[in-house]
Order: sequence, then C-alpha cells, then structure tokens
Amino acid sequence: MTDWGLVAIRFALYADLMLLVGLAAFPLYSLTQAERDDHAILPLGGRLAWLAVAALPLSAAGFAVSSAAMMGVPVSALDFPMLVSMAGDTEQGAAFLVRMAALVATLAALVLLRPSQTPRYVVAMVGGSIMLATLLWSGHAAATEGALGTIHRISDIAHMIAAALWIGGIAAFWMLLARPVQGEAHVTLAARSLANFARVGTVAVAIIVLTGLFNGYAILGADITTLFQSTYGLLLAAKLLLFAAMLSPAANNRWRLTPALERAAASGDSEGAWTRLRISVALEAAAGAAVLALVAWLGTLAPAN
Repeated sequence: MTDWGLVAIRFALYADLMLLVGLAAFPLYSLTQAERDDHAILPLGGRLAWLAVAALPLSAAGFAVSSAAMMGVPVSALDFPMLVSMAGDTEQGAAFLVRMAALVATLAALVLLRPSQTPRYVVAMVGGSIMLATLLWSGHAAATEGALGTIHRISDIAHMIAAALWIGGIAAFWMLLARPVQGEAHVTLAARSLANFARVGTVAVAIIVLTGLFNGYAILGADITTLFQSTYGLLLAAKLLLFAAMLSPAANNRWRLTPALERAAASGDSEGAWTRLRISVALEAAAGAAVLALVAWLGTLAPAN
C-alpha cells in the first residue's frame, strides 16, 4: 500500500532542494555581477534562506517516516534511541546526517556571506546539490551492486541535479516574467536571461536523457516490456510522457518565443510576446511539478525485478 504521507514529504523535500539549487544557479549564468547584487531585478537572497530553513523539518520528517517504515512500526512508536540507531547504523541514516550538516553549513553561509550575492548563490547551489545527492545515495541505485552500483548512484545524482537546474531555472524565469513589463531594459534583460537559460537547459536536458536511459536500464534491464508489468513501470512510463510534454513548451520558448521577445524589445511593442512567454513557462512549470510528483511516488515503490 502506498504511504501517501511519505510521498508528500518526498515531493516537498525534492521540490524544496531542487528550487534551492536551480534558483541559486540561475543568476550565476544569466545575470551580470551588478545585476545579481541588484535586489530589485531578482530578489532571491531571502528565498534561498527560507528554502534551506524549510528543508530542515522536511528532512527530519522524511527520515522519521522512512525509518518507521523500515522498522515496520508507526511513526508514533518511534523513540529517540530508535532514531539514533537508524542514524548511526544505516546508509539512510548516514545520508541524513550529511544532509543536515550541509543544511546547517548552507544556512550559516547564507546569513554570514554579505554583501555580494555571488558567493551566497555559489554556496546555495553547491550545498543544495550535496543535499540532493544524499536523498539519492540510499535510493534505488543502492540496490545495484559493485562498481555498476557506484556508477548508478553517480548517474542518479547527475540526473537529479540537471533536473534541478532546469526546474529551478523555470521558477527563476517565472519570477522575472510575473511582474508587468517595466520598460525596454526589463524586456531586454528577460530576453537575454532566457537565451542564457535555454543554453544551460539544453545541456541539462541532454544529461537528463542520457542518465535517465542508463538508470532505467540499471533498474529494469533491457526488456522494455517490463515497464508495463508493475505499478513502478507504469508510473515510470507516465513520467517519460510528461517529460516529453515538457520539451514542447521548452522548445517553443527557445526557438520561437525568445526570438520574438527580442524582436519585440527592439520595436518597443513587447506586451503580447511577454504574455505568450509567460503562459508557455507556466505550462512547462506545471508539467515539471507533475514529473516531480511521480518521482516522489516512484521512490517509495519497488521495481518489478
């Protein structure tokens, strides 16, 4: 039976950490140093700190719920010695401790590193990536043994960090588009940022596809018919369809709407292009949220083989 509480916690924690990574990375490749330090352009500093704060209770709740599931007891039956035993004697516990250490270090850096925003973005991106990695180190990839298991884990981590760059970039760009057009400079900055994001997103999608193929092979084998023989396989197939659906607005943004916005910025008539781009980014974000929900669900299921 599906533990919907665990699925919900996993979804919230994945979304939180992926946004932390992707939002922190976005200004590093899309904005200049001066633009990063201008809080009026993209006010991310406080948001990154709150994402890190939110990850603390989410991570603790996820550890408690998954520990209870492993022990075969309700969460209410857990006591402190049980949690200490899980933290000290299991891979999941070791990953939890590393994640909490990375969270505390990231929060401290976000508070102390001022006034320049660039070091704070770098720390949030690196710290968030470490936290994401700890979520995957004891997941399905851990069932693969030997050297292939290590490669599988690295591939799984690369898959998730690439996805975080894409989804976080979508969120950051939505923040730029959410405000009404504020003059030609605003439109020009948004168009340049989207062009930069499109290049990074193209690399991220390539990594997602390659690592996804490897991870699927490592878990299910070469026989594609196994996709339709379990709940896990059916959900994985649904995830692939939704991922494909994300590529349509992404390609539309990259090849049609961004050039249209650049032309509109030059002509001074950008309202229509701005609205179309905002709608397309919203559709891409909705598909991304649905994919993430399936990822959270898949992590609680055992593959057919």
